[in-house]
Amino acid sequence: MAHILRNENLEIHVDLPQENYKFSRFDWTGKITTVKFRDIDVATIESPDYEDKDLFGKGFYNEFGIDTALGFDAAKVGGWFHKIGVGLLKKDDEQYLFSKAYEIQPAEFTTNAEASKISITCRSQAVNGFSYLLNKEIELLANGFVIKYRLENSGEKIIHTDEYTHNFLAINNDLMGRDYILKFPFQLQPEKFGAAVNPGEKIDIGPKEIKFNSSPQAQFFFSNLSGGETIDSSWELINLKRNVAIRETTSFQTDKVNLWGWQHVISPELFHQIAISPGQSAQWSRRFDVYMHSEAEIV
Repeated sequence: MAHILRNENLEIHVDLPQENYKFSRFDWTGKITTVKFRDIDVATIESPDYEDKDLFGKGFYNEFGIDTALGFDAAKVGGWFHKIGVGLLKKDDEQYLFSKAYEIQPAEFTTNAEASKISITCRSQAVNGFSYLLNKEIELLANGFVIKYRLENSGEKIIHTDEYTHNFLAINNDLMGRDYILKFPFQLQPEKFGAAVNPGEKIDIGPKEIKFNSSPQAQFFFSNLSGGETIDSSWELINLKRNVAIRETTSFQTDKVNLWGWQHVISPELFHQIAISPGQSAQWSRRFDVYMHSEAEIV
C-alpha cells in the first residue's frame, strides 16, 4: 500500500519498491505516483493508451542510465548488469534499450516511513566489479517536497552514469494547450538543440519559455535545450487557467536538459552527471515547489 505524505497544502503518494510498477526502466525507490495541491492533481501518467498502467511511468519517476545501464558493456550476452534502483537485468543482445522488458533479479530494498518523510535504501549485488548502495529520501515541505539522493560506490570500478526525473506533469489533468507556459532560467536557442520533434508545429519556442499554439496530437521531443552549456538547472510550469504552478530546482548544475510530451502530459528533464570512485559517494537533491502562481513570491 502506498505511503502517503500529507499536510494542509499537499498530498503525496509514494509506492513502495515491490508494489505496482516493477518494470526494468525506472528506479523502484520512492516511486512518487500522485501529487495533489489543494486537491488539484499536478502529475499524470506516461501513456493513457494501455490497460496496464503499471508498465509505464507516473508522477515523478526517476531513472539512472537511460542511454546505457551500469556494467552493460562488461556483461556477456546471457549475463547480468545493473540498473540502479531496480536490480540486475539479463543481457540478451549487444544493444541496451531503456524501453525493453528485461528479466530482473530485484535488488535488496529497505524502507523507513515517517509522517513527513520516507527513506528507501537499495543495496545491489556485486557483479562484474560493480556494486552500490542507493538511498533516496522524500521529505514533505509546507509548499512542496524535496528528494535527497545518496549513491555510494561499494564496488571495484568507477560508477559513470546519469540520473533524471521524468516529471509526468499535467495540472488538474488539463490537456496541453494555450493555458500552459513552461519557463527556463536560460536562453533557448533552437539552432543548438539536438533532436527537435514538433509534429504540426504545435509548440512555440520563445527566448526563455515554451508555449502551445494548440493541443499537440502526437508526441513531441526536444533534446539539449541548453545547447550544451552548463547552467543552473530549474524549470517552472504554469497553468494560467488554474493559476497553479510547479517548479523544480536542484542542488547541481546541468549541461543536459530534455523535454518530452504529448497531448496529456509534459516532461521537462534535468540530467545529473555522476562519476563515483570506489569507496566514495555522491549526494544531490531535487526540490519541487507547488503554489498558486499569484503567490509566487512565497517560493
